[in-house]
Amino acid sequence: MQEYDRTIKLFGEENFEKIKNAKVILLGVGGVGSFALDSLYNTGLTNITIVDFDTYEESNMNRQLGSHGNVGKVKVEALKQRYPKVEAIHAKITPQWIDNFDFSSYDYILDAIDDVSPKVHLIQRYFTKVISTSGGAKRLDPSKIEYKSIWDTYNDPFIRKIRTELKKRGFKKKFKVVFSGENPNCIEKGSFEAVTGSFGFMMAAITINKLLSRNK
Repeated sequence: MQEYDRTIKLFGEENFEKIKNAKVILLGVGGVGSFALDSLYNTGLTNITIVDFDTYEESNMNRQLGSHGNVGKVKVEALKQRYPKVEAIHAKITPQWIDNFDFSSYDYILDAIDDVSPKVHLIQRYFTKVISTSGGAKRLDPSKIEYKSIWDTYNDPFIRKIRTELKKRGFKKKFKVVFSGENPNCIEKGSFEAVTGSFGFMMAAITINKLLSRNK
């Protein structure tokens, strides 16, 4: 049985070709992004560029794929060993980096950035092909995760900051985000992998379904 046999059974040969031939860039490979990467790669979308500046810490081990056995190592380099077909870029994602990087060859830009300034800048500049997610910290219930208009989000302080900054910049476009409507369950950034991972899986599913819906 070939590696993607069960993927092809679900999607069909023609749709699998769309997946296999797609090219995406994933910004941030932490608790959310690492699961999006794993899901996309295992599905057959392996032409992925991953960008992150961080190294693994012990505190990452409760929620980030690739962290076990790699504390102190650069995240993108460790993930490159796990997913050998990816292109790894060890860089800090800033508004200036976004301005200087060429995104033109990518079908979609997957935004798992956890800093307000570059996230807002990316959305404002590339909103037509950005798939953006909030963080999954402080939540217990993955069933509360939604993908909806950023202007209709609620109970998510991080996305509220993004929404406020976009408004300040005059951004009024239609734009959807992955977020959770669940009330935060703690003040500090406690996290539960069943939720953070589900954010990443949601991001991966949205990416695949967008690819399949093109050119129908």
